[in-house]
Amino acid sequence: MGTSILAAADFIFYSEYLVSLLAQSPRGVILDMGRRNHVSDRLIQMRRFILLFFVLLLAPNLFAQSPAPVFDLINYGVNIQPDRRVMAVLAALEAARTTDENGETVHVLTTPLSEEGGKFREQLQSDIAAMNDKLRERISLFVISHKQRNPNLTDAEIVSQFISMAYSLSPAPELANPAVTSELPAGLLDVLDFAPLVRDFYKQTVFGSHIDEYYKAYQSRADTSLRNSAREMVADLLTFLQTRPQLTVAERVKTKVQKGKGKKNKLQQLEIRERNRRFFIVPEMLAPAGSVNFLNIKDDYYVIIPPDTDLNFSGVRRGFLQFVIDPIVLRHSKEISTIREAVRKLLDERRKNNPAVSPDVFLTISRSIVSAIDARQVEAELVRIATQRAREQIDSLADVEKKKAVAAQLEAAKLSIADDTAAKLFEDYDKGAVLVFYFAEQLGGVEDSGFDITASMREMLLSFNAGTEATRPAKYEAARKRSIAARAAGNDNPVRYAILENPITTKLIEIQELIKQKDLAAADKELKALRQTNPGDARLHFNIGRVAAMEAESFLKPEDVEKQKTKLLEAKTSYEQVLRIGQTQRIDAALISLSYVALARIYEFFDDVGYAMTIYDAAIRLGPVAGGGYDDALAGKQRLLKDQ
Repeated sequence: MGTSILAAADFIFYSEYLVSLLAQSPRGVILDMGRRNHVSDRLIQMRRFILLFFVLLLAPNLFAQSPAPVFDLINYGVNIQPDRRVMAVLAALEAARTTDENGETVHVLTTPLSEEGGKFREQLQSDIAAMNDKLRERISLFVISHKQRNPNLTDAEIVSQFISMAYSLSPAPELANPAVTSELPAGLLDVLDFAPLVRDFYKQTVFGSHIDEYYKAYQSRADTSLRNSAREMVADLLTFLQTRPQLTVAERVKTKVQKGKGKKNKLQQLEIRERNRRFFIVPEMLAPAGSVNFLNIKDDYYVIIPPDTDLNFSGVRRGFLQFVIDPIVLRHSKEISTIREAVRKLLDERRKNNPAVSPDVFLTISRSIVSAIDARQVEAELVRIATQRAREQIDSLADVEKKKAVAAQLEAAKLSIADDTAAKLFEDYDKGAVLVFYFAEQLGGVEDSGFDITASMREMLLSFNAGTEATRPAKYEAARKRSIAARAAGNDNPVRYAILENPITTKLIEIQELIKQKDLAAADKELKALRQTNPGDARLHFNIGRVAAMEAESFLKPEDVEKQKTKLLEAKTSYEQVLRIGQTQRIDAALISLSYVALARIYEFFDDVGYAMTIYDAAIRLGPVAGGGYDDALAGKQRLLKDQ
């Protein structure tokens, strides 16, 4: 069979949520994506070795763990699905060509894509290579002309205009223009004439016949990379707000009812109709890397993002907050009317410095609340983890002075975090969120009381005092300057790291370098030393198993069979320990998934098909968790079924 001992995506370590957040990088997961070495034919013959009896006795209990209940995003109005209109429009843009200064044919728009997006771009270019030359020329001329008319826009900003245009079209395959265009924004009207070219592209190339295949690939990638991230984002924000999104809107509609004969015998009555509100996360392979396009069309909210986006560190957070906050603000229109003129004066003052600021009072209030929530939720999470980390350090110390030093570090870390929050609030204030400081302070009271944001909104609005609001930003100026100075110094708040950094994570990063250098003996020694003082850390057990499995693959001589067997049993024991820990404490689902797959591969290597199948099934039941081994489990099970 020649099956590799290692999982296709070997888990190395999961860094702490806080460290990743401070670094403003995607959540700290490092994956070794691909050891697929095959062992020699002679070693394959020894797969029939039956594992020790006491090891087999452990298996039923280890694999009985069932996955945790699924947090269903639909219950919160969140849908994760591609949009065929966007797919068609961006695919048509990919057909646009021009010549560079060297006379070589190049793309008119050159936007960087995610890794998966780059692969899809190559596939798409291959699929449409034989498209009609005249159609390609028409598409190219339109895009070149539009780009020339907008020299100040980046290619990513131009793509954003076309994404907005896509949502004005009817669903594929018709992709028809909207019946009414008078209310469309000017930027969208500029590119609406591209729609006929999109329809021709859809019908005259293979794109239309392949779109279902593309759609499935998009959805599969989104389920793997976005769904867990979305659950975390939604849970974190709604827990902070102590509320749920409003998913329906009641609308009063006048209707006429016939009473008797004749046209005049009609009575008017009011009918209550409900409309659904939805939030769509739209994965798009051809969306520029790092981009977030947000659209609000009536009761539907859309964020269009590359499929590898970590939602916890993106503009998607604010899009979802807007979805939650908008109906709450509209519900309190009576209270807003009492402060409208005061807010307008603040806006007028702000618009003197920035004419681009919207004069809309409702929009200003909504955006100010969203900005304040975003900043305060991040601050609250950082402070919570900082406090937890400090308590752990204090509990581990015997010396009173050292305990006091840690407590002092905690206070310094809190001040540093608050400084960064102030700087963030100033950025939004400058963009027109003139009430962001007010709502940030109000949210402090909501956090302390535990009341949900919906119940607190009326009091927050009625407490507004226009007389003190104009001077409120000055209270945060010193904090802002400290944050800016820290950034300028390039030290990124070392006090904060001193209190929060996880020493195990730091050590695992160092050990990973040893693994890269193939110094497996040194890596094994370091990992086992860490395990002595941290026996409950599942990451250590997984990596010990991983290194042992890598060492097993290095034994290729017939006389090394016993050494290989010993290392495989060591790896198996370590993976089993990960699952034991997962039964008593919460650990990352990806770590459990990869442990199942690694165990299944060991059983498969020894030709114990029954247990291998059972363990693959356990991994499959966990679902396509981000960074997990779901795809490898499916492939492994399929391989076993095929060989039976």
